[in-house]
Amino acid sequence: MGTQIYLWIFTISLSTLSTTILANIPLGSSLSPSNNDQSWSSPSKTYSLSFTTSSGDSSSSYTASILFSGGVPIWSTPSTVDSNGALHLDSSGLLRLVNGSGTTVWDSGTANLGVSAANLDDSGNLVLSNVTGTVWSSFQNPSDTIVPSQNFTVGKTLRNGDYSFYLQNSGNLTLRWNDSTVYYTKGLNSSVNVSLNAPSIGLQQNGVLNLFDSMLKSSVVMAYSSDYAEGGTSRLRFLRLDNDGNLRLYSSDPGSGTTTTTWAAMGDQCEVFGYCGNLGVCSYNDTSPICICPSENFELVDKKNSRKGCKRKIPLDNCPDNPTMLELDHTVFFTYDTIQTSNTQTFYSGMTGCRSNCLSSGASCTASTSLSDGSGLCYLKTPDFISGYQSPSLPSTSFVKICGTAEPNPPISEVVAGKGKGWKLHAWVIVVVVVVTLLGLVGLEYGLWWFFCRNSSKFGTFSAQYALLEYASGAPVQFSYKELQNATKGHKKFSLWAYEEFENGNAHAIIDKRLVGPGLDMEQVVRMILVSFWCIQEQPSQRPVMGKVVRMLEGITDIEKPPAPKILTEGSVGGTSIVSNVSAFSTLAPSAPAPSSSSSARTLGLSPLASGRNIERVSSSSLRTDTDRK
Repeated sequence: MGTQIYLWIFTISLSTLSTTILANIPLGSSLSPSNNDQSWSSPSKTYSLSFTTSSGDSSSSYTASILFSGGVPIWSTPSTVDSNGALHLDSSGLLRLVNGSGTTVWDSGTANLGVSAANLDDSGNLVLSNVTGTVWSSFQNPSDTIVPSQNFTVGKTLRNGDYSFYLQNSGNLTLRWNDSTVYYTKGLNSSVNVSLNAPSIGLQQNGVLNLFDSMLKSSVVMAYSSDYAEGGTSRLRFLRLDNDGNLRLYSSDPGSGTTTTTWAAMGDQCEVFGYCGNLGVCSYNDTSPICICPSENFELVDKKNSRKGCKRKIPLDNCPDNPTMLELDHTVFFTYDTIQTSNTQTFYSGMTGCRSNCLSSGASCTASTSLSDGSGLCYLKTPDFISGYQSPSLPSTSFVKICGTAEPNPPISEVVAGKGKGWKLHAWVIVVVVVVTLLGLVGLEYGLWWFFCRNSSKFGTFSAQYALLEYASGAPVQFSYKELQNATKGHKKFSLWAYEEFENGNAHAIIDKRLVGPGLDMEQVVRMILVSFWCIQEQPSQRPVMGKVVRMLEGITDIEKPPAPKILTEGSVGGTSIVSNVSAFSTLAPSAPAPSSSSSARTLGLSPLASGRNIERVSSSSLRTDTDRK
């Protein structure tokens, strides 16, 4: 009898312990936007569920969101409410979002399923469960984000505005506009000749996005974050579909409340279909994509938000005269191979035929594009939706119907200047200033060095061997380590000093003080400095070609962190001849080999996790990326 009582007490204790761990959100609980102190937290407080102001809406619009430490959202309800709304976990087990009038605008669909417990765990997953297991979870019903430990399978969707992200049965990652136009696809290449069974993708804590399937010999790396294997286990990595239609990897450290972009699916933001709305044209200012109308025959639909597209000032159906065709050089109206071509007609024609065919097609054609890339293709666009991209690098010419005489846009630089006060420097101006400043300071340093060392007995032999002209030429000159040590008196070279100042967040110390002021665009300055460090790399293979330099300066291509300049160390043997380059931008930064062991990883200053990087990249060679743009 005593044994039975003991077992009964033990069973009750286990039941109570289970309830304490799992049912930390009791049925009948509620959250309200009007009470900022209310939240449901995970056991370690790493994640919490509370109301936040809806992104892009007024301050009176709120969503219930799961937040990482510091306030970074990883899941949100698809609907918003006003400040009088609430999130209820009903006694029936239904999680529902209601507005101020009490109307349910979203629910979990779990009423009468026997939900007995709710729990927000330390991986960020909100779980509703009954005695048999999980009946609903935020991981199974994602909003716009995937985090580590979350399994994303075929049939699930990330959604943000008009954009969505899917995983196809073939293993392809796809981005779509309006659930129809596929403008990005990344998948296995033709060398992987297998039919997948049940593909899924998962994000590893170290910043690697993998494709998994039982038919694959090993997982395939779909993307690496730029901070791969850095930051320790506390750093959160997450994959998010942003409202601009781009899919990105981010990193965030606990409590910081900030995020850093570490990878983007679309390297060129203007190639995202519909980014600038119907009849909008995407282009670039010095650093960022901007949305403009085809000409001054058009106006913005919403003057406060240029991404909502454009409309004709005089609609075609109200045009008193016959419509004419506006010609747009270096412009394309997107047509994708994967789109259902009900809104596009394709044929072979020159520019004149491409223009005239659309003009003579009546209301069935409102725009056309002649690719002018040697293919001879012309696309006629129907009035459904037209998404444009304008860039000097595009050979295509496009035409769009207007009523009246064409009124071209002013130069983009003037359009950008008119949108805000103050002044902006052109990228090339900052580059010239930075480079001249670098050369000037190095010249000053050399002049002072020569002035103070010219009477030195040791320097006398030194100068007798090599004329000043040889130093200034930048040609390789042979010095001994002792000569260099005596000549420089242990001073750092300027490039190393500038790099250290930049690493310490002191970019202002590098640039000319006369440029510093309220109108200085520090984002441009930082971009120019990074490009400068890449351009002065010792190894030619590390220096970017001019085409890439231009793209980096214009903000089209992301700039990775450049290698640090190197200096000679005390490891050299005195008297041993070494080869140095007295050019102002001389560095020693050879490409680091891929680590093959944890010991080599430590030698290179990397996390031991990085030792597996060369193995994972073998799998990533199986990938194929298409934007299928014409």
